[in-house]
Formats: sequence, C-alpha cells, structure tokens
Amino acid sequence: MNKFFLLFSFISFTFNLLVSQNTVLTKPSPQQLRWHEMQYYMFIHFGVNSFTNLEWGEGAENPKIFNPKNLDCNQWARIAKKAGMKAIILTVKHHDGFCLWPSAYTEHDVSNSNWKDGKGDVLKELSEACKTYGLKLGFYISPWDRNNPIYGKDDQAYNTYFNNQLKEILTQYGPIFEVWFDGANGDRENPEKYQVYDWKGFGQTIRTLQPDAVIFGAGYADLRWVGNERGVASETNWCTFDSKQRNPSEDAPIPLLQAGIKKGDIWWPAETDVSIRPGWFYHPEEDTKVKSADQLEKIYFESVGRNTNLLLNIPIDREGLVNAADSAALIQLRKRLDATFVDNEISLNRKWKMENNTVTIELKENKSFDVIALKENISQGQMIDGWKVEAWVNNNWVFLGEGTTVGFQRWLILPKTSATKIRIRFIEPIPVHQILDVKLYLRAMANPLLNK
Repeated sequence: MNKFFLLFSFISFTFNLLVSQNTVLTKPSPQQLRWHEMQYYMFIHFGVNSFTNLEWGEGAENPKIFNPKNLDCNQWARIAKKAGMKAIILTVKHHDGFCLWPSAYTEHDVSNSNWKDGKGDVLKELSEACKTYGLKLGFYISPWDRNNPIYGKDDQAYNTYFNNQLKEILTQYGPIFEVWFDGANGDRENPEKYQVYDWKGFGQTIRTLQPDAVIFGAGYADLRWVGNERGVASETNWCTFDSKQRNPSEDAPIPLLQAGIKKGDIWWPAETDVSIRPGWFYHPEEDTKVKSADQLEKIYFESVGRNTNLLLNIPIDREGLVNAADSAALIQLRKRLDATFVDNEISLNRKWKMENNTVTIELKENKSFDVIALKENISQGQMIDGWKVEAWVNNNWVFLGEGTTVGFQRWLILPKTSATKIRIRFIEPIPVHQILDVKLYLRAMANPLLNK
C-alpha cells in the first residue's frame, strides 16, 4: 500500500509539473515589461490650484494667477534623480482645464498667465530637465475639463478637442513613457453633465504617436489602479485580469483592482499612487505634514515590494520648486533604502536546483538577514501563488514566513535570523526557470511601522 501510494504521488506530482510548465500563460507586452523595470518615479501636481489653495479647481480661475517666479524644473529633476527615481509624471492639465503648455485649442493656459509674460512652457522645461538628468517623462491629463463650455454638451466635439490636445503633447516634447488617465467625469454641482469619452480613439492616438508609452487607468489601459491612495498594494497581487471585468467606462470593483485575477486573459498590472503630503497640490499649511522616513519606507515596502511600481506625488510650491521639507524626506528615504538594499545585501550561491518543489540555497557563510526578495520570470507570465521560507538553524529547518504571489518582485520581512542556508517551498509545482532571482538583506535600521 505504501509503495503504491508513493508511486501514485510521484505520478501525480510529475503530471502537475508538466501541466504547469506547458500551460499557456498571459504575458506582458514589451512596453509593460519595460514599465515593470521602472519601479519608482515622481508624480507632480502643479497648476492654478497651487495658487488658489484648492485640490479641485472650478475652471473659472484667472490664468494670470499662475506665476511661479522661481520655477526650476532642473531642481525637480535633480531631486528625483538623487532620490533614486527613474521618471517624472507631470499633471499638465487637471480638472480645472488649465494647461501647463501653450495649447492652440484653449486660452486657459500658460500663454495667458503672468509667468514669463505668457512665453513659458512648463512641459518643455521639464522635458529638457529630464533629458539632462537621464529621467523618463510622462504626463497626467484630466479628461474632465471644467473650463471648456462644450464639455458634456457635445461629446464628439469635446472628444476632438481633447484628442487634439493629446496630439500636441505627444508630438512636441520627445519620448513619453506613460500617459496617466483618472477617468474623472462630470461636475460635482452638476452631476447630469456627463461626457461620453472616446477612450478607443484616445488610445489609438497614443499608440500611433508614442508606441512605446504605457497607458494608466481609464480606457483601454496597460496599467490598473491599485485600489487606494494610501500607497498600499495587496499582498496577493496578480498582474493578470479578466478582460470581461474591465470596462473602459467604469472602474472595476476595488477588491479585483487590489488583487488582480489569477490566470486572467490580459496583462494589467497595478501601479501604486500616493502623495507625500495629505493633499495632492501644494498647501503651505501642510509643510509640517510631510510623511516621515518611517512612513515612506513602509509605503515603499508595501508597493515596490509587493509587485507594483510606486508613483510618489511631490507637490510643487508657489515659487515653482520642490519644497525643502519634501526634498529632505525623499533623501532620507533614499539613504535608508541604500543602507539596506545596497550595503546590506547577503551574498548567495545562485546555483540552485528545484527538488520536490523546493529550492534550497546555500549561503557562502553564516549570515544574518531579515528580508527576502523574490523575482519571478514574468516575461513568461506569472505563476507563483504560494511559498514558505525556512532557514537551517541549529541543524533544523525553522519556518520564517510565507507569501502568496510574487510577480516582478516580492519582499517579505522575516524575523532576524542567522543561518548557513535557506529553502523556499512552493505550494504549487512551478518550473525552476520561473524563479528569476532570490536575494537576502539585513535592514539597516529598525522601523516601528514595519516591525511585526
């Protein structure tokens, strides 16, 4: 009976492994794969709201109030680079309709402001600064426009207007890596003012003029929202989704946005967005409310460390600069991350083998660690949905922690442990080539928000 049982178990295991290795998985596009590598970049909210102290403008603001007398996009880019960010996404037009570039299709733009006597172009200056500092450029453009009188009254005319503005940005400022839509629609005081957006047409414009760009959020997007603005990704986070549950005109249910769908038929990974302050635009009274290094490190672990990219918002102040408080917090975070992930990386023997659905990794010597990082070979799809970590301590395997999905990257905080080898036991059979990398780290300093 025992021999029969063992033989049956072996045949079952082998069959499951072969099935898993030959399953056709949904895979990312080349653009999405490049996006996964980005990891961390800056969101910038800036416009007339920065001068009216509002989060959502009304659209009736006088463009002349926009006058950042010391605007310096090189300062923005320099700080982003020093903070370890790889790109900047600028809000070129928010719901108020004010454009940070001189648009041929509206008077509600920088050409009618007092800044540089109407001869300035924020997007152009940022594009040049990003090139100088080796950063990629993206933009947020709100489809809702509270300044435009045809919005919600003539769908086709407004969609043509919006599409023309997209073409201006996509053809005049160099390569764009991401276009960010939030799907905002209607007026809070006028809920019946509903605009039917031509998402398909907008997407075709982007694909044609900037084929290497990814699209976030609404419409026929490449990336989905993480489901909250707290900077927290779900511990279970699939990059795949069911196309039938993604309606370009409506948000998918929050639980689905957070977790994704195992074996979905489209690759639709999550991006995490959060502001370094309570608000998204600059408010002087929030200078003392900038998130601390502890808070930012927690956000980083729970976004970048949970298979998403982190889009961290830094509001530009009324002078046109990144405020000193925001800059200091960003640099503190960078120093803390470098102290762990650069200075305290544990050297591993990477010649591992898979046996009984378990990978055992020898350390070159007894080492202390408290973070494990797994990377999955997502170019072939996403498979891992359960794993446990154990360490060889005092001649015994000791359980340290467990996780669910991995995807591009998954970090797991462990009890501080000293060991000569570790093993990772996967819940379901996976081919060994699906495991792209394993790393161990020792956190440089304690963080009460991360410590369990």
